[in-house]
Amino acid sequence: MQGLSDGYFIIPYTVGNYLASVKPKPVKPNDPAVQAALAATEQGVAKLLSIKGKRTVDSFHRELGKIMWDDCGMSRTAKGLQEAIGKIRALREEYWQNVNVPGSGDDLNQSLEKAGRVADFLELGELLCIDALHRNESCGGHFREEYQTSDGEAQRDDEHFSYVAAWGWTGPGNPPELNKEPLEFAYVHPSQRSYK
Repeated sequence: MQGLSDGYFIIPYTVGNYLASVKPKPVKPNDPAVQAALAATEQGVAKLLSIKGKRTVDSFHRELGKIMWDDCGMSRTAKGLQEAIGKIRALREEYWQNVNVPGSGDDLNQSLEKAGRVADFLELGELLCIDALHRNESCGGHFREEYQTSDGEAQRDDEHFSYVAAWGWTGPGNPPELNKEPLEFAYVHPSQRSYK
């Protein structure tokens, strides 16, 4: 929720400024990075179309949405997040063995497009759960039921979690890498909120 709200107001200003200040170098079609990306995409498309399983992309999408809603929503617990990670991993394994994507890759195929997005959602859903489990505090959009004051307010842990986090992709089957940038507050310091 916080990401949606902040993104709506912040992205139009930050992305535009970034793109205006960066002068990208031309990339040639025969560049090794371009060739590797094309090969990986073609391989993924071929794999999705060849599975011919019994479940629709939509059924996997709905199941993932329910897992995220139940265990990684605005209020979550360590137990629920651990269970969600296990469920998502099992769902992803089934996805790559039992999804049915009709049509071909030769024409515009909206089912194939959605299948690629749901494959990405499975990765992102797991990462969201990993990040929420890692953050042993309640702050912003992270309300961990184990971390609340006696009044039921979010209990922060600025000593251990006062940083911006970005998880890095380390390849298929490998755990993501946490990158941190410390936050420094010169004028307004973080404080415990109370709405009572």
